[in-house]
Amino acid sequence: MEENMKKIGGEMAVRMGITMSFFLSITGPLSSGHFTFPGFIMNFVVSAIISMAIGLFVPLSKVSKGITKAFKLQPGTLPERLLSSLIYNIIYTPIMTVVMVFLAYNSAMEQSGGHLQLTFGQMLVRPFICCFIVGYILIFVFMPIFMKQLMKKYSVPSGEEQ
Repeated sequence: MEENMKKIGGEMAVRMGITMSFFLSITGPLSSGHFTFPGFIMNFVVSAIISMAIGLFVPLSKVSKGITKAFKLQPGTLPERLLSSLIYNIIYTPIMTVVMVFLAYNSAMEQSGGHLQLTFGQMLVRPFICCFIVGYILIFVFMPIFMKQLMKKYSVPSGEEQ
């Protein structure tokens, strides 16, 4: 059982990492009005690596379970899912968004010869807000779907999850 849960955790990190990276790599540049395909590919690859590393090395499930337990929320209920999604989002999305905007900012500075009229902070605000909202929705929607698929794949009864 423990071995299956580790496999599920690893696969969950990959699935969520790719999903979050794909959608956030589109959302950030679109919200700034400067979407380019090469920028998307660069953001996607970098954020996928970061998000999978977070998923594999940060005990997100334990953190989430600890906090939701402290609030006395029952697993699988709407309040628990809402809070759990927020916890995951607070950990994932800011790191990924800051890195993606940093890459875009450096690219824009390079293209402008260092004469960009925006500061990093100005360039960060709108994509950060948009990505935070989109990230929350993605986590809320896709995490239970992926979990259900993986529990079925590894023949783990649904009551054993998390």
